[in-house]
Amino acid sequence: MKSSEVSIGDAAARFDLPTHVLRHWEGVGLLRPDRDGGDRRRYSDDDLVRIGVIVRSKAAGMSLEQIGVLLDEQAPERHRVLEDHLADLDRRMADMERSRRMTEHALRCRSHDITTCPRFRAIMDEVVAGTGRWRDAEPPADASPLDGAPSSTDRAAQGRDAASAG
Repeated sequence: MKSSEVSIGDAAARFDLPTHVLRHWEGVGLLRPDRDGGDRRRYSDDDLVRIGVIVRSKAAGMSLEQIGVLLDEQAPERHRVLEDHLADLDRRMADMERSRRMTEHALRCRSHDITTCPRFRAIMDEVVAGTGRWRDAEPPADASPLDGAPSSTDRAAQGRDAASAG
Protein backbone atom coordinates (compact mmCIF):
# COMPACT_ATOMS: atom_id res chain seq x y z
CA MET A 1 0.00 0.00 0.00
CA LYS A 2 1.42 3.39 -1.01
CA SER A 3 1.85 5.91 1.74
CA SER A 4 -0.02 9.15 1.27
CA GLU A 5 1.80 12.42 1.63
CA VAL A 6 0.16 15.62 2.80
CA SER A 7 1.17 19.26 3.03
CA ILE A 8 2.08 20.97 6.27
CA GLY A 9 -1.31 22.67 6.31
CA ASP A 10 -3.18 19.39 5.94
CA ALA A 11 -0.99 17.66 8.53
CA ALA A 12 -1.49 20.49 11.01
CA ALA A 13 -5.26 20.57 10.40
CA ARG A 14 -5.58 16.83 11.15
CA PHE A 15 -4.29 17.49 14.66
CA ASP A 16 -5.79 20.95 15.11
CA LEU A 17 -2.37 22.56 15.32
CA PRO A 18 -0.94 25.74 13.83
CA THR A 19 1.65 25.03 11.14
CA HIS A 20 4.37 26.83 13.08
CA VAL A 21 4.18 24.08 15.73
CA LEU A 22 5.11 21.44 13.14
CA ARG A 23 7.96 23.65 11.94
CA HIS A 24 9.17 24.03 15.53
CA TRP A 25 9.02 20.28 16.13
CA GLU A 26 11.03 19.81 12.95
CA GLY A 27 13.52 22.41 14.18
CA VAL A 28 14.09 20.54 17.43
CA GLY A 29 14.47 17.23 15.58
CA LEU A 30 11.19 15.51 16.39
CA LEU A 31 9.98 15.51 12.77
CA ARG A 32 11.86 15.00 9.50
CA PRO A 33 9.33 15.30 6.70
CA ASP A 34 10.44 14.77 3.13
CA ARG A 35 10.54 17.73 0.74
CA ASP A 36 9.08 17.91 -2.74
CA GLY A 37 10.72 19.52 -5.80
CA GLY A 38 9.59 22.96 -4.62
CA ASP A 39 11.16 22.34 -1.15
CA ARG A 40 7.71 22.06 0.44
CA ARG A 41 7.27 19.70 3.37
CA ARG A 42 5.44 16.46 2.62
CA TYR A 43 4.21 14.44 5.60
CA SER A 44 3.95 10.67 5.17
CA ASP A 45 1.72 8.36 7.19
CA ASP A 46 4.73 7.62 9.43
CA ASP A 47 5.22 11.37 9.99
CA LEU A 48 1.54 11.69 10.90
CA VAL A 49 1.91 8.86 13.41
CA ARG A 50 4.90 10.69 14.97
CA ILE A 51 2.80 13.86 15.17
CA GLY A 52 0.09 11.88 16.92
CA VAL A 53 2.62 10.49 19.42
CA ILE A 54 3.96 13.99 20.07
CA VAL A 55 0.48 15.46 20.56
CA ARG A 56 -0.58 12.66 22.93
CA SER A 57 2.71 12.78 24.84
CA LYS A 58 2.46 16.54 25.29
CA ALA A 59 -1.11 16.12 26.53
CA ALA A 60 0.26 13.63 29.07
CA GLY A 61 2.67 16.29 30.31
CA MET A 62 5.88 15.22 28.62
CA SER A 63 8.41 17.84 27.57
CA LEU A 64 9.71 17.96 23.99
CA GLU A 65 13.04 16.69 25.32
CA GLN A 66 11.32 13.66 26.90
CA ILE A 67 9.37 13.07 23.70
CA GLY A 68 12.61 13.19 21.74
CA VAL A 69 13.97 10.38 23.90
CA LEU A 70 10.72 8.44 23.52
CA LEU A 71 10.95 8.68 19.72
CA ASP A 72 14.68 7.84 19.58
CA GLU A 73 15.04 4.07 19.34
CA GLN A 74 18.76 4.42 20.14
CA ALA A 75 18.31 6.50 23.32
CA PRO A 76 19.92 4.60 26.23
CA GLU A 77 17.97 6.63 28.82
CA ARG A 78 14.57 5.82 27.28
CA HIS A 79 13.41 3.58 30.14
CA ARG A 80 14.57 6.02 32.81
CA VAL A 81 12.71 8.89 31.13
CA LEU A 82 9.56 6.79 30.84
CA GLU A 83 9.81 5.59 34.46
CA ASP A 84 10.29 9.18 35.65
CA HIS A 85 7.27 10.25 33.60
CA LEU A 86 5.16 7.46 35.09
CA ALA A 87 6.16 8.59 38.60
CA ASP A 88 5.21 12.16 37.66
CA LEU A 89 1.85 10.96 36.32
CA ASP A 90 1.25 9.07 39.58
CA ARG A 91 1.97 12.24 41.59
CA ARG A 92 -0.30 14.33 39.36
CA MET A 93 -3.08 11.74 39.53
CA ALA A 94 -2.86 11.71 43.34
CA ASP A 95 -3.07 15.52 43.32
CA MET A 96 -6.09 15.35 41.04
CA GLU A 97 -7.76 12.81 43.32
CA ARG A 98 -7.18 15.09 46.33
CA SER A 99 -8.62 18.00 44.34
CA ARG A 100 -11.62 15.89 43.38
CA ARG A 101 -12.30 14.92 47.00
CA MET A 102 -12.01 18.54 48.10
CA THR A 103 -14.41 19.62 45.35
CA GLU A 104 -16.88 16.87 46.22
CA HIS A 105 -16.66 17.87 49.88
CA ALA A 106 -17.31 21.52 48.98
CA LEU A 107 -20.25 20.51 46.80
CA ARG A 108 -21.94 18.61 49.63
CA CYS A 109 -20.95 20.89 52.50
CA ARG A 110 -23.65 23.12 54.00
CA SER A 111 -21.14 25.97 54.22
CA HIS A 112 -21.52 28.01 51.05
CA ASP A 113 -17.91 29.25 51.29
CA ILE A 114 -15.55 26.30 51.73
CA THR A 115 -13.21 28.44 53.82
CA THR A 116 -15.96 28.58 56.47
CA CYS A 117 -16.56 24.82 56.42
CA PRO A 118 -15.45 23.64 59.89
CA ARG A 119 -13.95 20.36 58.65
CA PHE A 120 -12.04 21.92 55.75
CA ARG A 121 -10.99 24.88 57.89
CA ALA A 122 -9.51 22.55 60.52
CA ILE A 123 -7.36 20.91 57.88
CA MET A 124 -6.24 24.25 56.43
CA ASP A 125 -5.51 25.66 59.90
CA GLU A 126 -2.90 22.90 60.30
CA VAL A 127 -1.31 23.84 56.99
CA VAL A 128 -1.31 27.55 57.84
CA ALA A 129 0.15 26.83 61.31
CA GLY A 130 2.90 24.72 59.75
CA THR A 131 1.81 21.57 61.57
CA GLY A 132 0.28 19.95 58.49
CA ARG A 133 1.28 19.55 54.87
CA TRP A 134 -0.65 20.83 51.88
CA ARG A 135 -0.52 17.46 50.12
CA ASP A 136 -2.21 15.94 53.17
CA ALA A 137 -4.74 18.77 53.40
CA GLU A 138 -7.93 17.19 52.21
CA PRO A 139 -11.11 15.96 53.71
CA PRO A 140 -10.90 12.19 54.18
CA ALA A 141 -12.86 10.17 51.64
CA ASP A 142 -15.39 9.23 54.34
CA ALA A 143 -15.68 12.77 55.79
CA SER A 144 -19.14 14.04 56.53
CA PRO A 145 -19.99 16.77 54.03
CA LEU A 146 -22.60 18.38 56.20
CA ASP A 147 -21.33 21.54 57.89
CA GLY A 148 -18.57 19.79 59.76
CA ALA A 149 -20.83 17.40 61.64
CA PRO A 150 -18.74 14.44 62.76
CA SER A 151 -18.95 11.36 60.59
CA SER A 152 -19.44 7.92 62.11
CA THR A 153 -15.67 7.46 61.83
CA ASP A 154 -15.14 10.72 63.77
CA ARG A 155 -17.61 9.67 66.47
CA ALA A 156 -15.83 6.31 66.83
CA ALA A 157 -12.46 8.05 67.13
CA GLN A 158 -13.88 10.50 69.70
CA GLY A 159 -15.20 7.54 71.72
CA ARG A 160 -11.77 5.86 71.65
CA ASP A 161 -10.08 9.15 72.64
CA ALA A 162 -12.51 9.64 75.53
CA ALA A 163 -12.06 6.05 76.70
CA SER A 164 -8.26 6.29 76.62
CA ALA A 165 -8.32 9.67 78.40
CA GLY A 166 -10.58 8.39 81.22
